[in-house]
Amino acid sequence: MSKELPVNSHGKIIVFGAKQIRRIWHDEQWFFSIVDIIDALTDSDNPRDYWYRMKRREKESSGIELSTLCRQLKLTSADGKSYKTDAVNTEAAFRIIQSIPSPKAEPFKRWLAEVGYQRVQEIENPELAQQRMRKLYQDKGYPDDWVEKRVRGIAVRDELTGEWQKRGIQDQKDFAILTGEISKATFGLTPADYKKLKGLKRENLRDHMTDLELIFTMLGEAATTEIARNKDAQGLQKNKLAARAGGAVAGNARRQLEAKSGRKVITRDNYLTEKPKPKRLPKSE
Repeated sequence: MSKELPVNSHGKIIVFGAKQIRRIWHDEQWFFSIVDIIDALTDSDNPRDYWYRMKRREKESSGIELSTLCRQLKLTSADGKSYKTDAVNTEAAFRIIQSIPSPKAEPFKRWLAEVGYQRVQEIENPELAQQRMRKLYQDKGYPDDWVEKRVRGIAVRDELTGEWQKRGIQDQKDFAILTGEISKATFGLTPADYKKLKGLKRENLRDHMTDLELIFTMLGEAATTEIARNKDAQGLQKNKLAARAGGAVAGNARRQLEAKSGRKVITRDNYLTEKPKPKRLPKSE
């Protein structure tokens, strides 16, 4: 049974056995996708239909409305878009799996408790989260100097999204819009265009950036945080202006470096490989 936590930069996907469970941090706790839980426990060909029939069966047998345990939260689907879906916190997940006749239920309960405990540890000691993330990338074969930049970039990103939330940005779609503004001002590319340039599909773009690409990404996001904070940007439109200004700081620095070094920062290089460990990117001077 796997206890791996994030497989993306924000810990939005975790793994139980060979199954991916989507989750989102909401109201100071993790919420998990119910259809993903059902898929992991039942191997049903249609987890959504299983969930529908399960709710109906539970209501008829005990009078309990399982839907009252859920929140409709936006989670990223296989097509890369975010949709509202039924999600439950740890306590409600335990209740729901009581209604799923499966030999996998007990291991899942232990796994779920471990996931929750690790998050409590990370809140009390944020360095633990960084240590776990660092080990995750090292186990994948990334070089140590790259890992340090990647982990630092995650901390910078978390500070930015936290600042956005304080300033009225809550919808994941708005987060994506603002991130796109920073990326366009920093690199002249949207994240989608950048992924296309690197030959990526569902992979995390930042997991395939060079050291310099990570550095300028961090600069753009750190500058955006500082500008939004100092300008007291509120709402989407004001934060768009801050995002463009922060990205411009990084974009100007990138162009200056390219002019002085004679080398482009933006590259098609990636870590895609069929081997167990990723290929080392050429170091940027």
